[in-house]
Amino acid sequence: MTGWRLLLTRPAAESAALAETLAAAGVFSRSLPLLATEALEETPEQRAMLLNLTSYSAVIVVSKPAARHALQRLALAEVTPPAGQLWFTVGGATAQLLAPYLQAQGLGVVYPPAGDDSEALLALPQLASVLAQPAPRVLIMRGEGGRELLAETLRAHGAVVDYLELYRRVMPAHAPGALTQLIQAERLNAVLVSSGQGLANLRELAGAAWPQLSRLPLLVPSVRVAEQARLAGAQQIIDCRGASAAAVLAALHSHAAPSL
Repeated sequence: MTGWRLLLTRPAAESAALAETLAAAGVFSRSLPLLATEALEETPEQRAMLLNLTSYSAVIVVSKPAARHALQRLALAEVTPPAGQLWFTVGGATAQLLAPYLQAQGLGVVYPPAGDDSEALLALPQLASVLAQPAPRVLIMRGEGGRELLAETLRAHGAVVDYLELYRRVMPAHAPGALTQLIQAERLNAVLVSSGQGLANLRELAGAAWPQLSRLPLLVPSVRVAEQARLAGAQQIIDCRGASAAAVLAALHSHAAPSL
C-alpha cells in the first residue's frame, strides 16, 4: 500500500478527512481541490417545499454538501420532518451527516449497503415500498443540475418528484501549472476524482498536459464516471465502486501501485 502516492481532488474538507484515513493505512496523498460549493439563495418556492415537508412520502439527499445545506435550511425554517417519513441517501458518508439530526426526530436514514450511486439507491426495497404507496411524493435535495436518472425513474413508477437545489458546484481558482507542478514535486503516481464534474475540472486544469496526465492511474467512484474517463482518454481507470474511504482503500489493495 505504501507505494501509492495519490492526488486527491475532492472539496477541501472531504480531501482532508480522506487523507487522514489514507495516512493511517500507509497511503501518501496530497490535495488539490477541484470542486467547491456555494450556497444558492433560497427562493419562495424552495421555502414552500420545506414548509410542506409533511406532504412528501420520502426525502432523498444525494450528496454530503446537500446534507450540510439541507440541515442549515431546516434549522432556519424551523421545520422538522413528520413521524414515519423515510429519508434516503446515495452513500453512507452522507447518511452519517444526517443521522444525528434524524435520530433526534425519531427517524432513520436508509442508504445502499454497496455502491454510492443512483442505481444502487433505486435497487433498495425500502424505496420500492415508497413507490408502492398511493400517489407517492418524493423530494430530492441536491446541487444545481446533475443526473436526472433518479427523478426520471421515480416518475416512471408514478411518483411526483420535486427538486430542492441547495448549492452550485464551482472550480476553485488555481495558478496555471499548479496541477502538474504538484504531481511532479510530490512524485504522485495516481489521481482520485469523486464525480463526473471533478473529472471535467481535472481535464480543464490540466490543459495541454492532459495527454501526459491521462497515463496515470485514475481512481473513480462508479461505472458511469469510469466510462466518462475512458471517453476522455484516461488509460488506466480503477473503479472504486463507491466514494467512501473504505471503497478507495479496497481498490488500492486490489491493484499494484505503479513504479515511480
